[in-house]
Amino acid sequence: MASQEERMLAGKLYNVYDKDLAKKYERKDNLLHRINFPQAGVDPQAELKQLIGKMGKNSYIEPPFFCDFGENITVGDDFYCNTNAIFLDSGKITIGSRVLIGPRVSLFAAGHPIDAGVRNKWLGFGKPVTIGDDVWIGGSTVVNPGVTIGSNVVIGSGSVVTHDIPDNVVAVGNPCHVLRKITEDDKQEWQAQYRDYQADQS
Repeated sequence: MASQEERMLAGKLYNVYDKDLAKKYERKDNLLHRINFPQAGVDPQAELKQLIGKMGKNSYIEPPFFCDFGENITVGDDFYCNTNAIFLDSGKITIGSRVLIGPRVSLFAAGHPIDAGVRNKWLGFGKPVTIGDDVWIGGSTVVNPGVTIGSNVVIGSGSVVTHDIPDNVVAVGNPCHVLRKITEDDKQEWQAQYRDYQADQS
């Protein structure tokens, strides 16, 4: 018989109040308290490295931060997450490298049944959320269970992402939809501004 955690990570219904999962919730709660309300001598980033399943090099999460477990989150290199993020990792949350996440962004890899009779038995399910490399997600965006966001993507602030988003696009709205492709003209424009910046700093 599969454990409730195994069912959860397989995307099947599981008991959200399972006693073994409760131990993981307690560990998470203790670490989040140390991260979000640090005492003297406590480094929140060191505590985050204990909480998150895998954090790449030069990765930083701005407290306060909230999650279901923490250990089901994988983050690549050079990742930055702004304040008040909520990552519900009842399903796997996988984030690539060089990803920027704005304030109050919610990644929901957790859900509940549509049928109230089943939902009221305190059953839930997890569906993975996957984000590629070189992505910027604007503030107050919500990403729903089972969504994959490709690489080199910009998600406009306040978006609600209900379906997969392909590579190399700007996407916005509720529901989030592709606004346009990211073009060579975009690259040339921003490279020119970068050269101006470099010249001003030299």
